[in-house]
Amino acid sequence: MLKKNSQSKQKSQLNGSHVDVIIVGAGISGLGAAYELKKQSPQKSFFILESMDKYGGTWRCHKYPGVRSDSDLFTFGYRFKPWHGNPIASGQEILDYLGEVIDENDLTEQIHYNCHISNADWDSHANVWTVTATDKKTGQSLQVTCSFLWMCQGYYKHSEGYMPEWPEMDSFKGTIVHPQSWPEDMDYSDKKIVVIGSGATAATLVPALASNCEHVTMLQRSPTYFSPGPNKNDLADSLRELNIDPTWIHEIVRRRIAVDGRKYLQHTIDNPEKAKEELLRGLKKYLPQDVIDKHFTPKYRPWQQRIAVVPNADLFRCVADETASIVTDHIERFTPEGILLQSGKTLDADIIISATGFSLQVFGNIAFTVDNRKIDFSEVMTYRGMMFTEVPNMAWIMGYFRGASWTLRVDLVGDFVCRLLNHMDERSVKKVMVQLDPSDNMERLPWMDSELFNPGYMMRSQMHLPKRGSKPEWGHSQDYWWDRDEYPKINLEAAPFVYDDTRSSEHLARKKFG
Repeated sequence: MLKKNSQSKQKSQLNGSHVDVIIVGAGISGLGAAYELKKQSPQKSFFILESMDKYGGTWRCHKYPGVRSDSDLFTFGYRFKPWHGNPIASGQEILDYLGEVIDENDLTEQIHYNCHISNADWDSHANVWTVTATDKKTGQSLQVTCSFLWMCQGYYKHSEGYMPEWPEMDSFKGTIVHPQSWPEDMDYSDKKIVVIGSGATAATLVPALASNCEHVTMLQRSPTYFSPGPNKNDLADSLRELNIDPTWIHEIVRRRIAVDGRKYLQHTIDNPEKAKEELLRGLKKYLPQDVIDKHFTPKYRPWQQRIAVVPNADLFRCVADETASIVTDHIERFTPEGILLQSGKTLDADIIISATGFSLQVFGNIAFTVDNRKIDFSEVMTYRGMMFTEVPNMAWIMGYFRGASWTLRVDLVGDFVCRLLNHMDERSVKKVMVQLDPSDNMERLPWMDSELFNPGYMMRSQMHLPKRGSKPEWGHSQDYWWDRDEYPKINLEAAPFVYDDTRSSEHLARKKFG
């Protein structure tokens, strides 16, 4: 942790400075990008701009009871840092892990906190990005420049979650809260609680609340697929018992999980009804059939939305012992005492928690221009989900949503960006873009194929995301194994890459951080 005077010194050095690469975001993507940059492109100067006051991203802004990963940490963690704990980790355990990454790789001095970015402007004459930010603590305006911009800020608004406007919400006399804005002083002991939602957040909150409140009800419009099981990995435990090197254990287990994940995803595509039957059968150990039929049998195919992991079956155990209940219905309106449902049933509540998902936000709501022309990202095309037509010298990390952990893609994009930067140095070029062949009449499609993956947060806001094409390289693949094979083969001298070396940015003064 930096001391105050060190932080102030950092900010004074920051304004007006230039580096080779600016990484936006100090969450799991940004820290992974910084590690790869230091390792694979050590000649590049860089810093990280983070809007929050500490590292961690998602795991810093989510503070609700029980917050935990919904992916295993062998694959959600980095390939370069072994995970030593149980597969499903608490939010604090993930923050501790990320803190170790910062300390072990000397990243502290590269991270600038409380920097809210408002604008990013590309100048083709100088071949630089000018990034305008505000120091959230002092209100000071900052401008910094870089030759390459690496967006690692995630995909949703951290400041607030998505909360629908239900009729007569204002009439409710109790407390309404979104998990993403959880008050530190929230007292829910001996309270009647309704959690609206059916995804991983709701499934995490309900068992975490059940032991301390009077009763908690999970209210859902429609069911979600869940996968219960013990929070352990037998392969990892067996290898640990044999005193195998933790680095080997991490890589072996990581590969095993990734291979099994791919097989299972293909199984859900080839045999959707069988996969559904298997998932529902896994609940019979904990719940009666009528409860499974009514509250845990979705209408969509497995993996059209994420399958929520329920470690140690804690959600189902709460339902079985009646400290929690599930209601599948639609909200008619709020009342002073709770919620009136369309069925006519009422749910009394002291606290209503709207676990209703994220508000998707494209590139942190930063205003981008290229040579004074505003960029509308809903109009550009994406190359492999990481670069964009009309936008030079920029990459984005958008991890996996379907069938694989987010961070597996952080590794792959990190390799690609570093290879691209090194290639540009070898060629002595300062600008790169991806361009479509003018003769290619490829169909322009939404970012995500809703037949493959259609969670609410994506469907609500997909119109704001870049377009994909009908060719596989012009889209955001959800196939880790295909990407892992294809990315190293990308020919940086072939289409769609276009380079320009009209002017170097080396004339800009550079300041060192240290």
